[in-house]
Amino acid sequence: MTVEPMQKPGVEEESGATLRIPLGGNAALDVPLTHDSSSSLMADLEARLAGARGFACATVNLDHVVKLRGDAVFREAYARHSHVVADGNPIVWMSRLAGHPVGLVPGSELVGPVAAMAARRGWPIGLFGASEESLAAAASELESRHAGLVVSDRIAPPYGFDPSGREADAFIERMAQAPARLWLLALGAPKQEIFASRAWARLPDRGFLSVGAGLDFIGGRQVRAPRLVRALALEWAWRMVGNPARLGPRYARCAFALPGLTGAALAQRRERGKT
Repeated sequence: MTVEPMQKPGVEEESGATLRIPLGGNAALDVPLTHDSSSSLMADLEARLAGARGFACATVNLDHVVKLRGDAVFREAYARHSHVVADGNPIVWMSRLAGHPVGLVPGSELVGPVAAMAARRGWPIGLFGASEESLAAAASELESRHAGLVVSDRIAPPYGFDPSGREADAFIERMAQAPARLWLLALGAPKQEIFASRAWARLPDRGFLSVGAGLDFIGGRQVRAPRLVRALALEWAWRMVGNPARLGPRYARCAFALPGLTGAALAQRRERGKT
């Protein structure tokens, strides 16, 4: 098998783990999982922002895996991220099978810790994506929960926003003039990761964290699965019941990806045993 390693720019991979994604034929892509816990990730993100180095952080799940297999632009954007962590139990399970386990670090659960860090440090944050109403509700809730936090900027791109187009360039220029040191991106994959990679390239001292539906959860626009459902690794089922027409086909594609991921992880385990 020909394996293409995905290098992370300017980051030492703390966990040393990789997620191997079969690309078809005899090819595969190794995606570094840079941190094995939210605490180690948060410490590194804070240190980078304090040192004016910035970051672009993605949280990989099965939906991302499916899209990475078929979208070269998405793969290129991922390769330009400084940080990637496991957002989804199947990614954690694959890391265990591969012999280098990492912990679960959902993007939506990073919103609170990042806001708390920004409040403690006195760093303004910006919200990008979703809708005007969702961003306003999320900003109000975050400032209420975290004393001293300032949500200085909110940008809701129009429907059909192209993260690679001229409009994206205009938003990045607007970010350059804004006081926000850290941006939470809520566009969904692959738009948020493509935009994050471009924005960080232009603004290397800022932080860009993709959080998916995290802002909708904070603002009360979406209801997250109960804690017990999440503990049983059934959040996907909870979400699908709420929107079967949209999520049913997505989760079917994710399920079809599992056998290939499992075989790739076991191959990694055998390789690790030889070294």
